[in-house]
Amino acid sequence: MLSYQHAYHAGNLADLHKHALLAWVLAYLTAKPKPLSYLETHAGRGLYDLSAPEAEKTGEAAAGITRALSENWLPTDHPLRLALEAVRARHGATAYPGSPLIARHFLRPGDVAHLAELHPAEHQALAEVAGFAHLHRQDGFQMAQAICPPTPRRGLLLIDPSYEVKADYDAIPRHVAKLARKWNVGVIALWYPILADSRHAPMVEALRRNHPEALVSEVRFPPARPGHGMVGSGMVVLNAPYGLETEARRIEALF
Repeated sequence: MLSYQHAYHAGNLADLHKHALLAWVLAYLTAKPKPLSYLETHAGRGLYDLSAPEAEKTGEAAAGITRALSENWLPTDHPLRLALEAVRARHGATAYPGSPLIARHFLRPGDVAHLAELHPAEHQALAEVAGFAHLHRQDGFQMAQAICPPTPRRGLLLIDPSYEVKADYDAIPRHVAKLARKWNVGVIALWYPILADSRHAPMVEALRRNHPEALVSEVRFPPARPGHGMVGSGMVVLNAPYGLETEARRIEALF
């Protein structure tokens, strides 16, 4: 249950899809002077080194963010590119930000962040780079349910589980429905893997049925290696900001 280590996968094509949309939403929300809350249920360690043995072992970043930058998938003014450049200026040329440090780039004084991470080693690493946030070493869904609706009420919740526990696929639609009722003005973004065995499909169908107004963005790509089950990346966004659908379709066309 606590075996997942994102260091092996940081900067891959799924991260590129997820983080491009996340950064776009954060840039949109922080363009207005009103304060906001940023919540994350499965924060990870926040900062990754793409030259580390874990990243080099899989080569997923080379096929993801490294390729995207070399082929100019992200314009120079794209929010993800701006966040990445800021993180690399601070932490080195092979650094890659997880979603907490992408959020850190955009959050302002007066904004409030809550990050949950249950894995002890990942939580300790997160604490070293996430001094801007309230950290919670607990189940992320419990944290979100306890805090929502947050103060300030305007804001974004990112749900990004590892899906190590197969029961997550059944439980997530219920979690999202409850959170949406409690925080009906919040932007709620759920990432999910698209799997060769389609175990994600009933979950996505339930989310579409429960939230017909939600934005659903999916991309497909070859498996990272023979036998690897993930063949794509998906995001469901409730209360999607104006313009996000256009950005999602632009990103999708790159894959």
